[in-house]
Amino acid sequence: MAGEGDRRKRFISATAANYFGLEPAGGAAALAAGLHSRPELSRFLDDGNEFLLVVQHSGAQLSASNKIETTDPKNNVLVFFKLRPDVITEDNLHSNILVSSVLDSPINTLYQAVRQVFAPVLLKDEKWSKTFDPKLQKLLSELEAGLSTALRRSDPSYTGTKFSEDDVRAILTPTDEFQFWRECAHRGHKRCSKERASYFRDLFEDIAKDYYNLDTLSLFEVVDLVEATKDTVDSVWRQTEHDPYPQSRMHNLLDVIGGSLGRFVQRKLAALNLWEDTFHSVKENIQAGILVCEQWVSACEYLTGQLWQHYTLHPWKNEKYFPELIAKLGQRLDEVLTVRTLHEKLMFFLPAGEKNSLHLSHVFEPFAGLNPVHYNPYTEPLWRAAVSQYERILAPVEQKIASKLKKFISEIQDSPQQLLQIFQKHKELIKHPYISKELLFERETLLAALQDYVKDYETDFGTRCHGVPGDVSGPLSGKNLSEVVNNIVWVQQLELKVDDSIKLAEALLSDLPGFQTFHQSANCFLEQLKVYEQEQFDDWSRNIQSELSNPKSGLCIQANSPVMELDPISGTLNILYSDRLVTLLREVRQLSALGFAIPAKIQHLANTAQKFCKQAVILKQVAHFYNSIDQQMIWSQKPMMLQSALAFEQIIKHPKSGPGGKAQITWDNPRELEAYIQKLQGAAERISTENRKLRKWHTNFIQKVTSLMNIDLLRQQQRWKDGLQELRTGFASLESQFNLWIFIFKLVYFMKRI
Repeated sequence: MAGEGDRRKRFISATAANYFGLEPAGGAAALAAGLHSRPELSRFLDDGNEFLLVVQHSGAQLSASNKIETTDPKNNVLVFFKLRPDVITEDNLHSNILVSSVLDSPINTLYQAVRQVFAPVLLKDEKWSKTFDPKLQKLLSELEAGLSTALRRSDPSYTGTKFSEDDVRAILTPTDEFQFWRECAHRGHKRCSKERASYFRDLFEDIAKDYYNLDTLSLFEVVDLVEATKDTVDSVWRQTEHDPYPQSRMHNLLDVIGGSLGRFVQRKLAALNLWEDTFHSVKENIQAGILVCEQWVSACEYLTGQLWQHYTLHPWKNEKYFPELIAKLGQRLDEVLTVRTLHEKLMFFLPAGEKNSLHLSHVFEPFAGLNPVHYNPYTEPLWRAAVSQYERILAPVEQKIASKLKKFISEIQDSPQQLLQIFQKHKELIKHPYISKELLFERETLLAALQDYVKDYETDFGTRCHGVPGDVSGPLSGKNLSEVVNNIVWVQQLELKVDDSIKLAEALLSDLPGFQTFHQSANCFLEQLKVYEQEQFDDWSRNIQSELSNPKSGLCIQANSPVMELDPISGTLNILYSDRLVTLLREVRQLSALGFAIPAKIQHLANTAQKFCKQAVILKQVAHFYNSIDQQMIWSQKPMMLQSALAFEQIIKHPKSGPGGKAQITWDNPRELEAYIQKLQGAAERISTENRKLRKWHTNFIQKVTSLMNIDLLRQQQRWKDGLQELRTGFASLESQFNLWIFIFKLVYFMKRI
């Protein structure tokens, strides 16, 4: 069994030729056939003691060896090895030979084999995990973790504890990245690098648990996770506590997060029958999947295309990052939803008899055997062909639908608002070429309505843009919004309306003669709105930064400054934390949520103010109590509360060291400040309690005195004595501070005797 007729050698040669991408004709076939004469191949096939055959593509030939040697990582290696020490025959050819490749490095190849093949089968598969010893399961898990760590230490200059931050070959999922920083924090070489790694590890902890358990989440929960991920990576990129996060590493992280989210969406939607399940269920889940994709695309474009490019402390260099695969997955899902929505529209417009005659139940047959959520360049032609066939099936229906829509629109064409709603609602139907052609007049009417709408928006904007919010000639006003935030929210709402008009026109009206004119003018107005929005923010930024150097602006809080002062003239207690700071915090939070990058100086001030905000609110409440307590007291009772009031005042005047001290409580000592606040609150509560008690007794005594004055002493002496005894008991409980009240009641008694 030798030469060209040896089936065993043909198997080895064909496998090697296919693996290395050699064409099976001409010179390529000769290249592969060259293996037949290699003694290493013969030894592997004919010698039961030879377990290994290594094939490489080098230069113009395929080389063979019976052992693995150190090779260039750029050169792929194909390995054939035996399960048992037998001679290879045609009978055991496919039962005794295993085939593997070595890519990049042996460590990486073994790691991927354990991670992708053996660990899932032996640890998760019910059949094998039952018979696999738990100790071995633990060892396999430890092997996987150890190989992962070894990959992350693959820098040639590695000396035992050094990690290369630029090497991201082993970072294939978000959890790999989180684990990388855990390991760095645990084994970092220098204290500073360990602290930095710990800092990044802690930042990632906010989302790490969700990514570890991603498959347990719903699509709707992952929508929220995308937003949380955006905030986390932004915090990582813009942190200033340590050296910046490397851009190459962040680029890879954004990429693997997008890949992880895309695969998650595919897994969740693959569990549905997108063509036969109820439309409501399919629509709800696909919309959530689309939202996950679109939100991540939007987050990456915003962070790397706007926010980080303008962040001077650590700018994003080169072009913005665009997650192409997840973006195209979102587009594919949108097309699937369009197909299902179109089917629902058809079911809505056609009577039951016509549905059956047009075989609508079979319209999804072109998609049979095709999983639409598996987007990649190879499935795209198959998807396009299926969509084309689907549209051909629908061709007979379009004429009927067009006439029904035409009649439907004619009934409401006098109402521009309803006209817009109808076109928006049935957009999927109207986009079809035949229906679009039949509704030419109606679409021209829609274009005119959109032009009028955008013109009205532009006129309204021109009238209001220079006014004060809430005025007749000013921007529309919202609740609890400062002027700058109010103006930006108002103009962003206008942007959404104009953008919706542009998108509707692009979808349905792009073939009309007036479309380009409308499109150009609407985009011009949209750009005008964006300029106004940016100007509002820039003006706010300049004003705030100019106020930072003005001590009287209320924005100059210093960590070592006193928390309060007692006005020597008016005697009022003032907290040195202005209401302007509270407003600034709200503005920074709202403007950040609206997508603006807050300048570093303002952000630093906001961070400082935020640290003390809670204590400042409590102190302001105490100050308000101190400044207004005299108004809550009954005039005649003020002397009775003098001792408590003086004690409270001593705490304010001498916060640290009692009556003789002058030291001040400052913002930069949170523990001392917290203790002082508790002392103030305790003193305020004592005064408040005493005042309530006195007021209650005051009201009670008035009622009792009034009652005594109405008693007839000649006929109701016992009642008088009982009432008087109640007063004496009350006086006794309040001790000597009520001598004034005793005098009053004696006076009443004397008057009654007269």
